Amino acid sequence: MGQERKYPEVPVEKLRWSCTPESLPFESTEDIQPCVEIIGQERALKAIQLGLEMDSLGYNIFVVGLVGTGRNTTIKCLLENIDKAGQLPDDICYVNNFKDPDQPHCLCLPAGKGKVFKKDMEDLIESLVKNIPLIFEGEDYQKQRRELVEKHRERAKGVIKEFEARAKKEGFTVVQVQVGAFTRPDVVPMVAGNAMPLDQLENLVDQGQYPKETFEQLKSKYVQLATDMEQVMKETRKVEKLIQDELTDLDKSAISHLVADAVGDIKEKYPQPKIQDYLDEARENIMGNPSRFQPKTEPPQAPIPGLVPIQQADTFTEFQVNVIVDNADTKGAPVIIETSPTYRNLFGTIERNIEHLGSMWKTDFTKIKSGSFLRANGGYLVLNALDVFIEPGVWLALKRTLRNRTMEIQSFDPFYLFASSALKPEPIEIKVKVVMIGDAYLYERLYELDEDFKKIFKVKADFDTVMERKDETQRKYAEFIRKICSDEHLLPFDRSGTAAVIEYGVRLAGRQKKLSTEFHRITDILREASYWAGKEGGSRVTEKHVDQAIEEKIYRKKMIEEKIQEMIADGLILIDSEGSRVGQVNGLSVHDLGEYAFGRPSRITAQTSMGKAGIINIERESDLSGRTHNKGVLILAGYLRGKYAQDKPLTLTTSICFEQSYGGIDGDSASSTEVYAILSSLADLPIRQEVAVTGSVNQNGEIQPIGGINQKIEGFFDVCNVRGLTGTQGVMIPHQNIGDLMLRKGIVEAVSQGKFHIYPVQTIDQGIEILTGVPAGQKGINGSYPEGTVNFRVDKKLMDLAKGMKGFEASFDASKDA
Repeated sequence: MGQERKYPEVPVEKLRWSCTPESLPFESTEDIQPCVEIIGQERALKAIQLGLEMDSLGYNIFVVGLVGTGRNTTIKCLLENIDKAGQLPDDICYVNNFKDPDQPHCLCLPAGKGKVFKKDMEDLIESLVKNIPLIFEGEDYQKQRRELVEKHRERAKGVIKEFEARAKKEGFTVVQVQVGAFTRPDVVPMVAGNAMPLDQLENLVDQGQYPKETFEQLKSKYVQLATDMEQVMKETRKVEKLIQDELTDLDKSAISHLVADAVGDIKEKYPQPKIQDYLDEARENIMGNPSRFQPKTEPPQAPIPGLVPIQQADTFTEFQVNVIVDNADTKGAPVIIETSPTYRNLFGTIERNIEHLGSMWKTDFTKIKSGSFLRANGGYLVLNALDVFIEPGVWLALKRTLRNRTMEIQSFDPFYLFASSALKPEPIEIKVKVVMIGDAYLYERLYELDEDFKKIFKVKADFDTVMERKDETQRKYAEFIRKICSDEHLLPFDRSGTAAVIEYGVRLAGRQKKLSTEFHRITDILREASYWAGKEGGSRVTEKHVDQAIEEKIYRKKMIEEKIQEMIADGLILIDSEGSRVGQVNGLSVHDLGEYAFGRPSRITAQTSMGKAGIINIERESDLSGRTHNKGVLILAGYLRGKYAQDKPLTLTTSICFEQSYGGIDGDSASSTEVYAILSSLADLPIRQEVAVTGSVNQNGEIQPIGGINQKIEGFFDVCNVRGLTGTQGVMIPHQNIGDLMLRKGIVEAVSQGKFHIYPVQTIDQGIEILTGVPAGQKGINGSYPEGTVNFRVDKKLMDLAKGMKGFEASFDASKDA
């Protein structure tokens, strides 16, 4: 029925773009230089360059793009080529705050000077520990010490002897009395040449063995003597205190020149005001406690009876220097790529030590540890955005640090397992350029929902998945192949192999005038093609090996596709590829499995009847239709109203259905197919089942381009090929999709032999003619269509339905009135 008519087809040369090996100016990739630049990302490169060179607040970079478009490689290359002769960042150190140990001071020194300063302080303490005891052991010092002690203790002895003489005169003597673990002096009366405490003497009085009056006199004298003795002891304590004070002054005087000279030598090397202040505080601390430098002779007392204490040497921790960032070996601005951005790894922490048999935690400034953010100070920090957001606390701390340009190191304990430390290190001024790598969805959500994000990430670097295909980019593709072969020791590619890889890049891009920039997928094909060439014993990779690598890659992933094709071949999934049926069309859809997508035909049917329900989308009624598909159905309803309901109401009920579809449908690429099924049902004209259809439609009846065109054509071709090509089978596609065609070589060959056909379609009228073999018909001046055409039959059917509906309603109303 009209199948002998010839309709315009896509020229064979437009079914697949071919890269002729002769167009490549080399015999093998060995003859060209490897690629040393970023390919196809000029827009992103300019954005990144701007962000890296801008010093203003907030010009950090958020890199957007799909995996494999060269985001990480681009960032690494640009950062590696940054001027290494620039100013080196400072070393960062923490030192003790002698006035408030809970707030350690931060010192910044020129690169490499941190370790030197740390060593100078260690040498200072080591020198003092060695030389101060020598001073204290010296004859001059010991002589001064003895003279000072003897002078004051002679005075104390005189006071004591005077008191003892007076006590003896009054009939008392001075004895040592045991009080618990201590002894203290006391006066005791002498009775018959023996010292007798008052309580024993009182017992003798009670027994009548000692005169009471004499006892009362002794008791009165005891009170006076005890008071005098207290004054004597107070005087001796003052003497001891005076001795200690003067000994301390003697110690300070003895070591003052040594300490001043030692500290002064260091001060001359470090003119920075903060270091000068720190050294002054350190000198005052040393001078304030010179006894620490004297050798210890007595072991410490055991805190628990029976437990032998461990005597630890004094490490003089408070004089240590904690170098948390050492840039001694850094060449130019540091570049840190943090692959595990936990809070601790990124911002550092304050460690704790267990002391006192595990009963308590202790920390100090020496336990402060830096993270990659501080190590990147003065340079660049590269982070993965998703990693940042899944780590607790990292995003908030990152925002705060970038916003304030200062960083405070603190321990992060989200579960409050430990009491927070009172240690609050001095904040550090930072200058870090952060480059965060993510995707478009994450960037858009952050820009919309987080007010701080747009202030601290002002540069967006958008990586494209495709680039223009021209001689220059094809040359760069070849240079990229050369680079991968050199880096990974692959076999070289000859001209035919290189051309095949370029064609594969076009296929991935989805447009004949584009090349893919998803180089991770290109690289996989290079590796696998080299593998197959090596397995064959070849010395170069040719077109055959590239094709084999692509075919093997597809074979590994196409099990589900083969299962569906097998079900179609066995008749379990009903698809007709021959004959004609009314109200039935073979539509085409794409199944995307993530790493692999393939096309398959689907039977679409339509049933029409009298009624007012309009178009019933069975997929929607069963909750299997996506929003885009629902929109497509509404658009085709608008097309029917605009074309056929200008002189009559559209009184029909039409149901459309994707037969044997149970997993959900979305997209509008089948909307034209659904229109053809409805028109066939209304006109009662059978549709060719050997022609599958794809393409969306607008309300004016114009066919619009769709995605996945190659997979859809290949899916229907495979069904027809299994059943046997008849020479009449083919696919109708939107004419705009001709530029997207990159079909398999086998399909191109079948079309060139007339075994398969690709029809470009611009309008519904053009498509219905191909499917039915009947002219569509154009509306005449009188508003009617030529008799016998598709549109005439559809318009007549709709008019009959409208009249029938009107007559039915009239008779129904009459019967009600009767």
